[in-house]
Amino acid sequence: MSHAVRTAEQDAAARIATAALTLDTGEAAGLVGYLSRPPADRRWTALATGDGVVMASVSGKDPEVGHIDLLAVDPAAQGRGQGRALVRAAEEWLLEQGARQARFAGNPPCYAWPGIDVRYTAAACLAESLGYERYHVAWNMTADLSADLSVDEEVQRLERAGVRVSAAGAPGDPGDAARERVAAFVQEQWNERWAWEARHATGLHYAERDGSVLAFAAWGARPSWFGPMGTSPEARGLGLGRVLLRRCLAEQRAAGQSSAQIGWVGPLRFYSHAVGARAERVFWLYRRDLA
Repeated sequence: MSHAVRTAEQDAAARIATAALTLDTGEAAGLVGYLSRPPADRRWTALATGDGVVMASVSGKDPEVGHIDLLAVDPAAQGRGQGRALVRAAEEWLLEQGARQARFAGNPPCYAWPGIDVRYTAAACLAESLGYERYHVAWNMTADLSADLSVDEEVQRLERAGVRVSAAGAPGDPGDAARERVAAFVQEQWNERWAWEARHATGLHYAERDGSVLAFAAWGARPSWFGPMGTSPEARGLGLGRVLLRRCLAEQRAAGQSSAQIGWVGPLRFYSHAVGARAERVFWLYRRDLA
């Protein structure tokens, strides 16, 4: 059962998030709306006080694990215990939903951050004071979109090898069979979470040969961020990842972005070499058993 946030509630939550999440000011309001439109199998809620908001969720695939997706308290009201009270309220809701563990960690495929940005020090201190243990570290890389993102010569090389690079249509376009075909490829090769992101991404680029999809890259599934991307084992070594990455980033630049976050990064070396991306945002993931 999802809790549908009324427009007035969502507007209030967005104002609080914008004021509190100073590292994410430009997109904080949008994240409230984004988290309010999760996959169909997800139960979620938004709980608010006059000066704070917490959003929590439980996925159907792992119903014993609950996630605290967003926590924000207006700066003028911080230091009065509201954050602690909101976390406790979220934990109570998660217990009611059957969760046995709560996490300050991203609940893919629809999440705000992988965990708590280490620069939100007060949030990390709050989690630890409430008995949460730090169990993992994740990081983002930042790509400067003023960099050279050209791929024309590489695309021509791939065409000579029988590989065609294309972009799917807009998400939700009923006439775009390519997006669903790519999403099916992603689900078969990786998982349904990435497939959901491929279906909902603002931009989706892919490579194919003889009608078979070989690789994909997406951006905007998590608003303004790049990812996910992947290449099938038989097509690795062709340079498809670099081409698709650069095409996505060029599209983000055309959409008005000056930089892009590459979310929840695995291969640092690849992104550093391909576009000069640098490791920047670091996230601590926390968990606590509820019962």
